[in-house]
Amino acid sequence: MTAHLARARRQAAHRLGHRAEWLALGALMLRGYRPVARRVSLAGGEIDLIVRRGRTLVFVEVKARARLGEARTAIGAVKRQRFSRAVRAWIGRHPWSANLTLRADAVFVGGRGWPEHCPAAFEIERL
Repeated sequence: MTAHLARARRQAAHRLGHRAEWLALGALMLRGYRPVARRVSLAGGEIDLIVRRGRTLVFVEVKARARLGEARTAIGAVKRQRFSRAVRAWIGRHPWSANLTLRADAVFVGGRGWPEHCPAAFEIERL
């Protein structure tokens, strides 16, 4: 694979990820969630979206693939560990959030379909 082709694929994946995050945020807002933060990178991990509804603060992992089934299986153990590390770091920097109910959700985007929201998709892992 040439460097040009590899770069073009990375750019396409980046655009797909951004589009999926906006779709996910829109779908969550229609369900009553309000945005708190987007694309947070901390402690070697990344949180795609942080949203809140009432007393529940939700950390969201967005996965986009060509097919919805592929997106549903794209969150592995290493990703969950890095995600959880970033969540813990975010909570440490925002102590007001410790009094809320915390949850890790996933939103899956496949093809041109509507995003699929999966509440409590996985646990926020402790140290």
